[in-house]
Amino acid sequence: MKAAIVSAKGQTPSYHDFPEPQADDQHVIVTVKAAALSQLTKSRAAGTHYSAEGQFPFIAGVDGTGYLADGQPVYFLAFTPPWGSMAEKTRVPGAAVVPFSPTLDLAEVAALANPGMSSWAALTRRAQLRRGETVLINGATGASGGLAVRIARYLGAGKIIVTGRNPDALHRLLTEGADIALPLDTLAAKLPALMAGGIDVVLDYLWGQSALDIMTAAVTGGDRALRFVQIGSLSGENIALHSKLLRASGLTLMGSGLGSVSNRELIASVGELLDAATKTDFTVPSRTVPLAGVNQAWTEESNRQRIVFTL
Repeated sequence: MKAAIVSAKGQTPSYHDFPEPQADDQHVIVTVKAAALSQLTKSRAAGTHYSAEGQFPFIAGVDGTGYLADGQPVYFLAFTPPWGSMAEKTRVPGAAVVPFSPTLDLAEVAALANPGMSSWAALTRRAQLRRGETVLINGATGASGGLAVRIARYLGAGKIIVTGRNPDALHRLLTEGADIALPLDTLAAKLPALMAGGIDVVLDYLWGQSALDIMTAAVTGGDRALRFVQIGSLSGENIALHSKLLRASGLTLMGSGLGSVSNRELIASVGELLDAATKTDFTVPSRTVPLAGVNQAWTEESNRQRIVFTL
């Protein structure tokens, strides 16, 4: 069968033959139809993500959509090397598949699932969002953050504040469910008033200085216990976090990602997300590329448009 194969650490996948997988008592075979290119997929292939196994060669891709032998459309997680998602067929644990409605498009589900799962799990499993609460989404102008706005609204957020660098994207988010949109270069000045008004949950896709500014403001202003959920680090991996920010306030700092949410809960989150997707618009901007073009398209990923490889 054909697959996108990573032969060495940091190497761009190449489209070649790979042995077909075989089912057993614990695993099922999925005939793959679509697999999205994500930052997680890239960093695991590069060997830089904390979940990377370091086993070569392996098939790229961590999730996708396809069909079981009985024709049921499914979303699946593929974290067991060498079986990634970017192949004509792959082998995954039976517990790592999520059946979904045949009314959903398989390429759209592949584009939606990873960014949707990140905010759905962060809001439901980590922050445990309560209806009517105020959510600040730091770094909302990318595909994941923009989708988080719609998911937060669907889950009952009372007010949604978004930040970002792209003014056009910020303006668009105001039409998609956000109540307040702030450029990052004005955030520090606006935070005291925002905290005085009350913020309950932060979904942080950036880390870096803006995250530190938010946590600092939570300590010095406002009287609500802020639940800060760290999801991505587009603005840097490290900050100088003073211990008093945790000791002198009701700030709760947590992460949401592989390891902080169990695979079982991630699968449950995707099931809930895809059920909701049959009732409302959770699509994300994407374009499809035949898997045979993986080598050329690998470096073309945009923060605002997902590439989905199709078979």
